Amino acid sequence: MSREPERSNQLALEAMSTCASQLPDDVLSASVINGLATVTVPRDYAHRLLELLRERGFDFLVDITAHDTLRLEDPGPERFCLHWLVHSLDQDARVHVRSWIPEADPRVDTVSDLWSCAEWGERECFDMYGIEFDAHPDLRRILMPEDFDAFPLRKDYPLEGRGEREAFPVVTRDKA
Repeated sequence: MSREPERSNQLALEAMSTCASQLPDDVLSASVINGLATVTVPRDYAHRLLELLRERGFDFLVDITAHDTLRLEDPGPERFCLHWLVHSLDQDARVHVRSWIPEADPRVDTVSDLWSCAEWGERECFDMYGIEFDAHPDLRRILMPEDFDAFPLRKDYPLEGRGEREAFPVVTRDKA
C-alpha cells in the first residue's frame, strides 16, 4: 500500500531540509514539481547531497537520466540536465535530484560508489549525451559501437543520422 503523494512529499522535503543543513547556504532549491519532491543542486554538490539522502534512508536508486535543452523554448541555465530519482523503501518517499551540466565541461562525480546499479545509467548518459562521470569504474559505451564519435540523444544530432548506419557491420545469423 502506497502513501498519499502529499505525505510522501512531506517526508521527502523533511529529509531535504535535514540534508540542507549539512550543505552550504543557497546550494539547494527544493519544490514539488508534478507531484514529486524535486531538488536542484549544482553538480559540485550532487554527490554529497545524494550521499546525505542515502544516509537518511533513500536507499534505492530508481533511475539516472539526462536531457538536452538545446532547442527548448525555456532551455534552463545550462545545456544538459542530469536527473537522479531516489526512493526510500521504509518511508515510501521519493526525491528527484537534478543538476545542470554545462556543454563546455559535461562532467559530474559518479554515484556508483553509493549505488552500484548507477554504473549502467551513467554509462547510458555518457553514451547518449557525452556526460562524463568522474571516478566511474567502467565508463565506456554501452549502446553504441566503441568507435562511434557522436552522441545520438543530443538535440544537434540529425534525426536521420550522419550516414553511419551504412557503415555498421552486417550481422548474419545461421538459420537453425
